[in-house]
Amino acid sequence: MKSIPITLTINGRTRELLVKPNETLLNVLRDRFHLTGAKYGCGIGECGACTVLMDDIPVLSCQLLAASCDGRSILTIEGLQDGTAVHPMQEAFEEEGAIQCGFCTPGMILSAIALVKKSPDPTTDEIREALRGNICRCTGYENIFLAVKSGARKMRQ
Repeated sequence: MKSIPITLTINGRTRELLVKPNETLLNVLRDRFHLTGAKYGCGIGECGACTVLMDDIPVLSCQLLAASCDGRSILTIEGLQDGTAVHPMQEAFEEEGAIQCGFCTPGMILSAIALVKKSPDPTTDEIREALRGNICRCTGYENIFLAVKSGARKMRQ
């Protein structure tokens, strides 16, 4: 299989690489760049564990061929940290007890950040809609909704 040259900006850093036509963005992030925050969950785009932001829009990286992402900007959970400071949404998830096993957390946080950039003071219905593709098997979602509201307040400050 012939490799395809692409350029990605991952967490603010431009990378040139060769990818196979059938290689997913998730595999590139995890295997090539050791960015393991995006998880392989279901592999069929149903759980949201592989969510990253592409040009500030939540996408399921297990469903995207890396070659189709040429020229795009990708943000993973690892790209949120600024030195030792965590992102306000990450802080809110911790403070509100919205983290259980942590498997879904990176995708939830990135989806929440994308929502708050569009809607700085989201309603519960907007949060529910924004997170509908992110499944958490550990919680009843109430603390996650509280965390998103709290994170939105922190992001506005």
